[in-house]
Amino acid sequence: MKRAAFLDRDGVINIDHAYVHDREHFEWVPGVLEGARMLTDAGFLLVVVTNQSGIGRGYYTEADFHALTDWMCGVFAEAGAPIAAVRFCPHHPEKALGLYRRECRCRKPQPGMILDAAKDLNIDLSRSILFGDKPGDCTAGRSAGLPERVLLGTDGKCQPEACVDSTRTAKDLLSAVRSDWMTAFIRS
Repeated sequence: MKRAAFLDRDGVINIDHAYVHDREHFEWVPGVLEGARMLTDAGFLLVVVTNQSGIGRGYYTEADFHALTDWMCGVFAEAGAPIAAVRFCPHHPEKALGLYRRECRCRKPQPGMILDAAKDLNIDLSRSILFGDKPGDCTAGRSAGLPERVLLGTDGKCQPEACVDSTRTAKDLLSAVRSDWMTAFIRS
């Protein structure tokens, strides 16, 4: 079975400008590609798990999301950090329109995106890790059985306060991957 690093998108990979859905508004968090490459070099599959209620709210379409995702994955691949899978949830229980308005098992803090990716990609969750910038990301990781859940500073701006569902905190992905505890986790 494979190890994976599950990454939230907005606030971890790109600056969270709210409902980012095109390249014009996509701005990389500094160091994210280097950190992702280091994770890939250490043997982790990269899996993006992202809530995208902007689709459900009608701000952009699934086609818009996929076009941006294809471009983003291409940049990761060029950086030596290919993305193995991207899981997204377009639903919201209150603020979405039509069929998108519903409770679901995939919207974080629920673990559905992580569990589905683990099944499809033969991932050993007990040896995997999640990086998110919101407590709900870490809650999803804990519910999925991930032993390490790292709460990052949104947009890499500052070290966050620990939350009940995170095992670690770091300013951004690169500083997390360079940490002594991550080196020990990689070797485990």
